[in-house]
Amino acid sequence: MFKKRKLTKELEDYLLANQQTIYRLAYSYVKNPEDALDITQEAVFKAIAGVDSLKNPQGMKTWVYRIVSNTALDFLRKQKRLVIMDDENLVFHLEESKVNWDEGKDLDLALAMEKLPPRERGRIVLRYFEDLKIEEVAEVLNENINTTKSRLYATLRKLRLEMEEPIQEVKHG
Repeated sequence: MFKKRKLTKELEDYLLANQQTIYRLAYSYVKNPEDALDITQEAVFKAIAGVDSLKNPQGMKTWVYRIVSNTALDFLRKQKRLVIMDDENLVFHLEESKVNWDEGKDLDLALAMEKLPPRERGRIVLRYFEDLKIEEVAEVLNENINTTKSRLYATLRKLRLEMEEPIQEVKHG
């Protein structure tokens, strides 16, 4: 019992210290502040409720990231079945997302990332924005390391192609 209390306390401390990172990961999937907060809250609840399933306290980071990623993907699956936005809301959200990305440094990357499916976008975010090792990304996504590597590189190729400017023909004469 003492060990569970100690582990719960460690988890709570970790969650408090990393709440911004957890929120940022959720946001990278849903691109909506309110939804990201809901996902973060649900993921934190799931983590605390499921602390018994944390086998190795050293793996707490990847364990929490897996919970957040899965919660976000579940949310997106449910949303897919639910709502089609009316034009007014759609324009508002598109404008809002442009404002957020315009403040960033690399608009091309941002726009290319927007076009990726959530799972691929999550893989890029975990590896390059959250700076996880490939082994940790594989653990978070519950994949084989080689599968993660090949999917990551395929997604990077897709991003590069998306970001390349089309070659325009020059007409002579």
